[in-house]
Amino acid sequence: MLYYSLFIINFISFIVCYNDKKRAIKHQRRVSERTLLGISFMGGAFGFWVAMYLFRHKTKHVKFVILEPLFVIVWVVLLLAERSFSN
Repeated sequence: MLYYSLFIINFISFIVCYNDKKRAIKHQRRVSERTLLGISFMGGAFGFWVAMYLFRHKTKHVKFVILEPLFVIVWVVLLLAERSFSN
């Protein structure tokens, strides 16, 4: 169940990053950085990280360049720990 949930939140994170990039291009109302980082922290880090470089979005913001890979590492460690405890 955990893996399905993480797949869904990463998919959502990817779509939110894509939509925010499109809104930036059109000079429309944007998704807040707090929301973007919050979605990543809650499990969508990998999806956002992929979208970030695929769409070249937030790649010049030091906050995102540092925190996104860090969140990915944290989630990988958590998943590995969960997997080792479940055996």
